[in-house]
Amino acid sequence: MSEPPPRGAERDIFRDTWVRYLGYANEVGEAFRSLVPAAVVWLSYGVSSSYVLADAIDKGKKAGDVRSPEAGRSTRVTVAVVDTFVWQALASVAIPGFTINRVCAASLYILGTSTRWPLSIRKWTTTALGLLVIPVIIHPIDSTHWSPAHHCPLSHRSVDFLLDSSLRKLYPSVEKPSSS
Repeated sequence: MSEPPPRGAERDIFRDTWVRYLGYANEVGEAFRSLVPAAVVWLSYGVSSSYVLADAIDKGKKAGDVRSPEAGRSTRVTVAVVDTFVWQALASVAIPGFTINRVCAASLYILGTSTRWPLSIRKWTTTALGLLVIPVIIHPIDSTHWSPAHHCPLSHRSVDFLLDSSLRKLYPSVEKPSSS
C-alpha cells in the first residue's frame, strides 16, 4: 500500500487505505489452496475481482467529473475505466495470483520429493511460504509505492511498463490515467 498522499491531495480509498489489501485476497487464497476447498480459493478471487471492478468504476466517475477541453467526457471515462480495470486486474489479481500459485505448487512438489514429512506438514509449510512471498512480490508489480526520499511516486514498475508499451499506446490524446 502506498504512503498517504501529500497534503491537499484527495485521499483515494482504493489506494491509500486498508481497502487496497482486498485486491490481494486471491493471493491469500492461493497460499491456502492446499488446505482449503477450491470454493474458498474462488471466493478469494471474487473479493479481489470486486475490488478491481469497484476501483475502475470509481476512477471512471472521477474522470467524468473532470472538465477538460482535450477529450470528450465519454472518452475520458472509458480510458479511465479500461486502464484502471486492466492495470488492477494484472497487478492485483492475475500476476500475483499466478506467482503465488506456482510458488506453492513448486514448494509442495519439492517438499514431497525431497522430504519424508507428513502431507499435512508439507501443506502447512507450503502455505506459510506462499504467505511469506506475498510482500516480496508486491512492490515489483504494484507501482503505487511512494518514496519519501524522492517525494514522487516510483513509476514504471512492471505493470506500468507493460501497459505503457501496449494498451496505453492505443488511447486517444488524453492525459495518462492515474490508475496506477
